[in-house]
Amino acid sequence: MSPAIAPAAVETAVADAHRDCTGVNGGKNASYIPYLASVDPSLFGVAVVTVDGQVFEAGDSRVEFALESISKVVTMAVALEDLGAEEFHRRIGADPTGLPFNSVMALELNDDMPLTPLVNAGAMSATSAVQADDKEHRWRRILGAQSRFAGRQITLSDAINTSEQTTNTHNRAIAWLLQCGGAMYSDPMEACEIYTRQCSTLVNTVDLAAMGATLAAGGVNPVTGDRVVSAVNVPHMLAEMTMEGLYTRSGDWAYTVGLPGKSGVGGGLVAVAPGKLAIAGFSPPLDSAGNSVRAQAAVGQVAAALKLGLFRVPGLP
Repeated sequence: MSPAIAPAAVETAVADAHRDCTGVNGGKNASYIPYLASVDPSLFGVAVVTVDGQVFEAGDSRVEFALESISKVVTMAVALEDLGAEEFHRRIGADPTGLPFNSVMALELNDDMPLTPLVNAGAMSATSAVQADDKEHRWRRILGAQSRFAGRQITLSDAINTSEQTTNTHNRAIAWLLQCGGAMYSDPMEACEIYTRQCSTLVNTVDLAAMGATLAAGGVNPVTGDRVVSAVNVPHMLAEMTMEGLYTRSGDWAYTVGLPGKSGVGGGLVAVAPGKLAIAGFSPPLDSAGNSVRAQAAVGQVAAALKLGLFRVPGLP
């Protein structure tokens, strides 16, 4: 960890954020996926993992929840490694849509081509672009990457997957539109199914922080020492997270917190301070854009307490 951030300061920041943000109210669980609607809305965890592998946590940080859209970051990493940065950028893009994460209009306005891998359309395109012999091989590669990012074996929740596979008709429609635009690189329904599986895996808040810390450490998981993604691809991933990681709130997040981040409708949120650490939060109630209300407050408070943020001017408060 950077010598400018003492472990005691991180420990205090995490504990304070959990204490101060427990009472943050507002938002509601995702209701369009039946399983997510049933999760206890009072659950709340905060965690930090540093680039030298130190772990700090508070609250319900070991409670597992659905990874959901944070899985898009992992699949982006696999596709980037397979295609190379230039080809990945050409096929999938790096621009915010300015529309909700499941928008059909965003595709229609771009000739059925994706703009970013961090909304549903681009994520399914990225999933289809992962090189594999068949559907199950593609799934094994993505699940293996999730496990290497987290530093432990990640598993699929059959209950979440069933709940999502039976309600993903909107995503199926998006997959067919991508096929029309030439942005599907496997069978579109297979890609939609695998995308749905990758969102249905179980992680905890410490796992999320480890995933983010892997990016903060230049692609090496700081707990396991495993190189997960090439260092040359990490800046591209962080740029994508800055532009679209919190959907239509991404600009607000950059303005107020200033760290690349990614949220999921399961209630998770991770933010990356390159070269230093990653901060994660978990709480199920979401704002209208699909981001955890309480996790945003907590992660933002930790970042402020530790004076993190890509846009901070050295020497200023």
